[in-house]
Amino acid sequence: MDAIAEQAGAYGPLIANAIKAVIVLVLGWIAASALSGMTRRKVLSNENIDDTIGSFAASGVKWLVLLVVFIAVLQIFGIAATSLVAVLGAATLAIGLALQGTLSDLAAGVMLVIFRPYRLGQFVSIDGTSGTVKDLNLFITELVTPDNVQVIMPNGKAWGSIITNYSAHPTRRLDLTFGIDYGDDADKAIGVILKTAGADSRVHGDPEPWVRVVNLGDSSVDLGVRLWCDAGDYWELKFALTKQVKEAFDKNGISIPYPHSVEIQKSE
Repeated sequence: MDAIAEQAGAYGPLIANAIKAVIVLVLGWIAASALSGMTRRKVLSNENIDDTIGSFAASGVKWLVLLVVFIAVLQIFGIAATSLVAVLGAATLAIGLALQGTLSDLAAGVMLVIFRPYRLGQFVSIDGTSGTVKDLNLFITELVTPDNVQVIMPNGKAWGSIITNYSAHPTRRLDLTFGIDYGDDADKAIGVILKTAGADSRVHGDPEPWVRVVNLGDSSVDLGVRLWCDAGDYWELKFALTKQVKEAFDKNGISIPYPHSVEIQKSE
């Protein structure tokens, strides 16, 4: 019994400190999540502050609170902050080598927020991956592809890659190509395309729609179309005009040719 009492006396403070540490970690995690969410909502409710900054600031608040919680846990076990600093100072090289990728992502995240090559909700292509920006925090950028697949990209890779932002400007140029038969009247076909495009309210009048003969193909005369629209109307207008021009060609007797193959058989 005396031995058990001695062991209980020896491990009692350690167990008590472990329980305190767990409580502090749980409460600290809850507080970090709450403060992060509060920061995000506060920033997003302000129309004068970009949503990207809100996401980044919320991430920063969360990690800062967790750092404070980590130091508090060390204090519970009797490890002073000064001792921790001394240990980290002695292991600076090893820690630097181990965290160089993470620190690079952190620095890249700061650069992305400062220069803002993309913002939340914009459709971009980063290093060949296209998607809508859903989140940008201290370390990663989250994209959602058109087929609803989540893509997580380290900020260091995003900052070091070519970024194509399809939503940066309010308008976009839509390019289409239609092929007509060599026997059809090219000027008539051009007029049909211009009339069809002009009837759609999504097509901008300035700059004016542009239609020219751009290529003489093997089986068709290719007409190139260039027109401007709001960036948000790009895809729907592309699909709609493709259908409308085809129907207009049918009504005006303009054919859309397709390659033909001829089979030659040699008799005996």
